[in-house]
Parts: sequence; C-alpha cells; structure tokens
Amino acid sequence: MDILNQLMQGFATAATPINLLWCFVGCALGTAIGVLPGIGPAVAVAMLLPITAKVEATASMIFFAGIYYGAMYGGSTTSILLNTPGETASMVTAMEGNRMAKSGRAGAALATAAVGSFIAGTIATVLVTLFAPVVAELAVKLGPPEYFMLMVLAFTTVSAVLGKSTVRGMTALFIGLAAGLVGLDQISGQARYTGGVPELLDGIEIVLVAVGLFAVAEAMYAVLYEGRVVESQNKMSRVHMTGKDWRRSWPAWLRGTAIGAPFGCIPAGGTEIPTFLSYATEKKLAKEGDRAEFGTAGAIEGVAGPEAANNATVTMAMIPLLTLGIPTSNTTAILLGAFQNYGIQPGPQLFTSSATLVWALIASLYIGNVMLLVLNLPMVGLWVKLLKIPKPYLYAGILIFATVGVYGMRQSAFDLFLLYGIGVLGVLMRRFDFPTAPVVVGMILGPLAEAQLRNAMSIGEGSAMVFLQRPVSVILIVVVLAVLILPRLAKRWSARRLAA
Repeated sequence: MDILNQLMQGFATAATPINLLWCFVGCALGTAIGVLPGIGPAVAVAMLLPITAKVEATASMIFFAGIYYGAMYGGSTTSILLNTPGETASMVTAMEGNRMAKSGRAGAALATAAVGSFIAGTIATVLVTLFAPVVAELAVKLGPPEYFMLMVLAFTTVSAVLGKSTVRGMTALFIGLAAGLVGLDQISGQARYTGGVPELLDGIEIVLVAVGLFAVAEAMYAVLYEGRVVESQNKMSRVHMTGKDWRRSWPAWLRGTAIGAPFGCIPAGGTEIPTFLSYATEKKLAKEGDRAEFGTAGAIEGVAGPEAANNATVTMAMIPLLTLGIPTSNTTAILLGAFQNYGIQPGPQLFTSSATLVWALIASLYIGNVMLLVLNLPMVGLWVKLLKIPKPYLYAGILIFATVGVYGMRQSAFDLFLLYGIGVLGVLMRRFDFPTAPVVVGMILGPLAEAQLRNAMSIGEGSAMVFLQRPVSVILIVVVLAVLILPRLAKRWSARRLAA
C-alpha cells in the first residue's frame, strides 16, 4: 500500500503542467531522434545534457526519460521503412519489418511495433514500481566490499559483452578509469594527472566526455567514413492491424516482454541478446504456414516479439540504475551522469533522500508510454518526413548543439579543445571497433569504486581477505570469474567439436 501511495504522489508531481510539458517534449524529441538513422538515444541525451543544466532536477529527469523511451520507439520506424536501424536494438526489427514493408504491409509492421512497445513498456514499468523499492531495501544492507565487487561486475560485464572483443572492451574501460582519476584525490586532496592544467583540477566533466564520445564522434564519423548513401524508402500503408495480425501479435508481445525484462536488470548491457532471443523464439514457435513468412514476405511475430523485448529491457534498466547506481547501457550511463550533474547519486539511499524525484520519474514512465502511443500511431507520416532532412545539415546541427552546450557549462575555451579531442578519440574507437560504453561506465563508476575499495580495505585493516569473508562478496567474485572464463571455455569446446 505504501508503494501505491508513493506512486500516487509521483503522479501528482509528474502531472503538473510544466512536468507534463517536459515529458511531451522529451517523447516528441526522442521519437524524432529515433526516426533519424544513426542518432540513438545515447547521442540525444548526451547532446542535450549541457542545455538542461539550468532546469529543475525532476523536470530534467522526466525530460531525459521521455527522450530515452521515445528514441527506442522511433528506431522501429526507420528500421521498417528504410532498413536502417538507428540503434542496435532495432536491428532485429529491420530483418522482418523491412520485408513486411516491401510486401506492402508497412502499416501493420509499424502498428505492431508501437502497440508492442506500449504493452511491454507498461508491464516493465509496473515491475519497476513493485521491485525497485525492494531492491533498494536489500542494497542498503550491503557494505563497501559488496559494492566494490558489484562495480567490478559492472566493469567486467559491460567490457566483455559490449563489443566483439573482450580485450577491446577492457581497453576502453581502462581509458574511462584513467579519465576518472584526473583531478584532486578524494582523500589526500593532491592533484593527480592534471599535467599542470588548472582546468583539470576539478576532473574531466562526464557531460563533456559523453557529448564528445557520442554526439561529436557520431557526426565526425558519418562525415569521414559513411559518405553519401542514397536510401530507398518503402511506401507507407495505412497504420492498422487486421484481426489475424492481432491474434499473431499478442502472444509475441507477452513472450518478448518475458524475455526482455530480466535482461534489463543484469549489469551486462545491451538489448541485442534479448531481441535476438525473442526473434529465435518466435521463429521456432510459429505455425507451419506462418513460419514460411520469416525471411521472405516478413512475419509480423518477428517484429512484435523483438520490439516488446527491446522496450522491456530498456525500462527494466531503470532498476539497477536507480537502486544500485549501476548503468547497464550507453544511455543509462549518460543518465547516471545527468543525475550526478545535479549532485544526486543513484543508489539504495535515493528512494529516501530523493523520493519525490524517483517516484515522479517512475510515474512519468507511465505517462510517457501513453503519450508515445498517441504520438506514434496517428503521426507516423510526420515522423517519416524527417527522413528527408539532408545528412550534412543534420550533422552540422549536432556539432553546433554540442559546441554551444559544452561552452555554456563553464565558458571555457579549454573545454572545447578537450571536447573535440575526445570526439577524435571516439571516431578512432568506432573506426577500430572499440566499444564506447565502457569508457563512460569506467569514468563514472571508477571514482566510486576507488572510494568503496579504500573503505573495504579500512574495514579489513589492510587485508584483502575482507572480500572472501562476506558471502555476497564471494558470490560476486564467482560471477565475475564466470563472466570472464565461461565464454572462452564455450568457444574452445565448440571449436573442438567442430574439429572432431
């Protein structure tokens, strides 16, 4: 009953005219950004972080949540009509959705994606409402050794899972950890790795790194390497579903939600695994006649399931972000940076120290979900028109937004040099297939992990055995080792079987 009362108070805060306006603007902007190929929610949130610095914290978080949701919704439109996924989450949707569009069923594909996203998002938001406070209560009982091992788990999984190579993932993580060490030491107050530059005494701004790595690098990479690609757009049909489409879609929506929800809570990052799992499940469970449509005319289940899995994963990622302060994706890492910008540290104490903000944010997820359904179904024709914006204007706009936003933070020319230096690093990382998420995760969680390690060592009086004396810490060590060792054993095992 207490959760219901707090949620009602959250609705009272989120439903104020100014917060509703921020939610609507975030959803509309997120959808528009999701529709544009190549610009995902991480780029959008990173680009707009500096601009909202003067906005009240609750309104700002509601705005970013709207962008986060909207971009995930919008990504399906460009995947279905252009076969150009704006985000990796939409790759699977493109496989069947684009084939449906080529068969003249673009409207049905867009409708099942929008309704599936709404249903999965709503179910997942209910789960966040019910379980986030419980996780927060349990997390309060954890001490520094457990928190340090939790952060090591986040480092390991994000580095090992995101990107094709664990070595590249770890390299990206160490770049982030090194950037997090720049500035004054938390305990001794001594300057570290500043190179005598006064602007670096306060450390490198996470907002600046996020904008440089995502927004600036995205624009520069597109200009340098992607060139002028002419995409053919499939014809739009009326956005509606037949009775047969509904019958085939609703079990896929529920299965997709069930597959996606647990993955959002795991600090392994990414919607790729649940969406591919959902697609494989739908293909396996499809009736004989419907199965023939997979990979040919386009099967509606192949759009409905992965879209539901995608949105369930995205929403459930709020649980580890709010309760443990651990981001599980690019976008949640940047959202964590947004929280820290306001001096708010997500974690178990957040539900007591900033209860109004948290419950308003959760309530805004319900409101945003309804807004997005209203925005997506009737206005899909308008979103499609955004695809006609010439790429040079689009990327020039991103660079202007990023430059003005970062300069506005401290009015420092040094910040602009640093921004474009980080942008060049982001381009090189994309060029040589290094994942960028571990850099942000390492930079945000690195200083926190350092503080928890020092506290843990103080508790153990200088002995590292403190990590083996606590059951939860030992379990986390085993999980970290499993994440690092099991994939290699599985690879060797499959290679031996192939050789045999």
